[in-house]
Amino acid sequence: MMRKSPAWLLCLALVQPLAAVAADAPAAPSVAIPSPPDVDARAYILVDFHTDKVLAAKDATARMEPASLTKLMTSYIVFRELAAGKLKLDEPVLVSEHAWRAEGSRTFIELGKPVTVQDLILGMIVQSGNDATIALAEKIAGTEETFAQLMNSTAKSLGMVGSHFENASGLPSPQHYTTARDLSLLAIALIRDYPQYYKYFSVREFEHNGIRQQNRNGLLEKDPTVDGLKTGHTESAGFCLVTSSLRDGMRLVSVILGSGSFKGRENASAALLNYGFTFYDTELVARAGAKLATTPVWKADEPTVDVGVRKDVYVTVPRDQAKEVKTTVDLKPRLIAPLPVDADVGALHVSAAGHGIVELPLHPLKEVPPGGWWRGLVDTVRLWFS
Repeated sequence: MMRKSPAWLLCLALVQPLAAVAADAPAAPSVAIPSPPDVDARAYILVDFHTDKVLAAKDATARMEPASLTKLMTSYIVFRELAAGKLKLDEPVLVSEHAWRAEGSRTFIELGKPVTVQDLILGMIVQSGNDATIALAEKIAGTEETFAQLMNSTAKSLGMVGSHFENASGLPSPQHYTTARDLSLLAIALIRDYPQYYKYFSVREFEHNGIRQQNRNGLLEKDPTVDGLKTGHTESAGFCLVTSSLRDGMRLVSVILGSGSFKGRENASAALLNYGFTFYDTELVARAGAKLATTPVWKADEPTVDVGVRKDVYVTVPRDQAKEVKTTVDLKPRLIAPLPVDADVGALHVSAAGHGIVELPLHPLKEVPPGGWWRGLVDTVRLWFS
């Protein structure tokens, strides 16, 4: 069985523990997975990064205040601008009075003085500075109000159907809200789409203007497998935390909203992560572009073509069934050239303990052009008698 890879995934999951296989080939019965731990949070979710499988949840689609978790969306847009070349890490940003006067957590940037984009990113993520966050928003969109429009359109593109943003930093507002489920989608998108910038979420301290501040995510110190993402807190939102942990190639994302204390949000996240890693496993069952089978092609320049899947295929299963995951290939008969690379030439079946999990289309690993007139004539005759 092929093991895990950090490449982009196709979201697949096994919803319930699977039954034993047929009596003539008995397997050990599945052990029922216990209920998730009771944690200090108004809402939470635990999701597998590779498959988007929800392993535990409470009120995950309930509308909640995000507080500074809002900065995850601001970060996503900043990273998108960097990746597109519209921003440079060493580019200076002039601090406006609106950014300088920001309420709440601060990086202590100075009015009218330039600060590099990278320092503003560190101030936003490590120190959760509202001033640095607003400065970035203004640099990208001109005003924070216009930037909020970008936040909402981006949320829609990521499938965050329960979110609406009114500011870049997370200050309370009646129409500024999200859900635990939406934040899990955002966290996954950050890790998946911009791995080159994800490192900023694991920086433990940052100094600006002679003031050194620590990252408020205490799990970065307590758990070496935790490498992000972000904390948040207001009196009305409570203590919030989005965490990602990577253990033996399996990455989980937890979202805690409305915990009662700083320690409570960390304990809640740690408990959910331990639950997921203990009772579930994620398996890479097929790599994108790898040959899974070879099939004949009629009237083609070459008589056969290798086939496979276009994206890495993962499944999340109960840990006691990880060794029982199997794949089979079903190829279509009488394939005739030409075949584009997106042609459907068969199916990959994934199962565990004798029960099907998912079926995915197979595609040629390269385009199959038609053969010459003689090959076409010969295969036409052969097809008459096949």
